[in-house]
Amino acid sequence: MKTISKACDLKSCFLCKLCLKDWLPAIEVHKKNFFVKKGQPVFKEGDPVKGIYFVYEGSAKVYKKWGAEKDLIIRFAKKGDILGHLGLGEQSFYPVSTTALEPSIVCYIDMGFFESTLMINTQLTYKLMRFFANELQQSEKRMRDLVHMSVKGRIAQALLALKNQFGVNENGCINIELSRQDLASYAGVVYETLFRIINEFISNGFIALKGKSIVITNEEMLLKLTSENDL
Repeated sequence: MKTISKACDLKSCFLCKLCLKDWLPAIEVHKKNFFVKKGQPVFKEGDPVKGIYFVYEGSAKVYKKWGAEKDLIIRFAKKGDILGHLGLGEQSFYPVSTTALEPSIVCYIDMGFFESTLMINTQLTYKLMRFFANELQQSEKRMRDLVHMSVKGRIAQALLALKNQFGVNENGCINIELSRQDLASYAGVVYETLFRIINEFISNGFIALKGKSIVITNEEMLLKLTSENDL
């Protein structure tokens, strides 16, 4: 990652929006901004924990090793989102990896200052606790879905989740461009299965493609698929 001098606005990210105004000058002094190229890691699973990151511009994927040569994407982060918070645990290593999906800017806060910030800013601490609880619930649901939901249902759910998080652009496309491999990793399926089912969804009129982007054309049918279980 490359250090840049561009200053953030101290109001857009998870950290700055929830801190006391009197604490913002301290953040200004301690923060660092980094430019991250598309496909470049912010940190890797197993790296020693040094600090917390916030997405100022761009987006990133958060993922974990899943088998010898596979990754399972846990979530996606967009502008304003926090990265590296799982490093707050007692383990001194990041349990997940994070990689930029597009040219991005991240704001970095070292762990010592971030922990001091949590002690001073009770609203931030409370919201982070709620964020952890929600993330845990989502992770538990995701693990159940990987076991019980049909493959088509998992792919349908992945598409709906992306639309819910990133919205749609002026062309009606889900407002994030993912490689088919990343989409497969998010749905918890192999690439070949994703390719086959995406083509089936297109044939059935559930989705359409505009270049590399995806348009959901029948959300009701995708929702129906998410209620189907593997037999």
